[in-house]
Amino acid sequence: MPPGPPPHPTELFTQRLLLVLTGHKPPYWFARHTAAQAYDDLLWLLARRPLGTRGPLPTIHRIGHFEPATGTYEVFARITAGRRLHALAFRLHLSRDRRWRVTAVELDGRPPRDTY
Repeated sequence: MPPGPPPHPTELFTQRLLLVLTGHKPPYWFARHTAAQAYDDLLWLLARRPLGTRGPLPTIHRIGHFEPATGTYEVFARITAGRRLHALAFRLHLSRDRRWRVTAVELDGRPPRDTY
């Protein structure tokens, strides 16, 4: 059987973010996939451990995206961790070097930084 098509960038980055947010991968593993304030956003979220680090890997139930401009995706995903449903949102941008980078990330609608 021939291999299927590669995953869409939105699917790939949702899976990667989930590995970091659950502690299965360290944040520095994902650092090269971030730009702008996204790495700080990720560290802010990790400090609060919203998805925990125990038990099985949470399940991704749905991934959707909106393309506001060529080379930019606004991504949203529904994730279950135990009995809780979480909302993950992030922005993907295709940089000049033709690599996708996360430029913003939020979990459960919380601002990743104190903005008030």
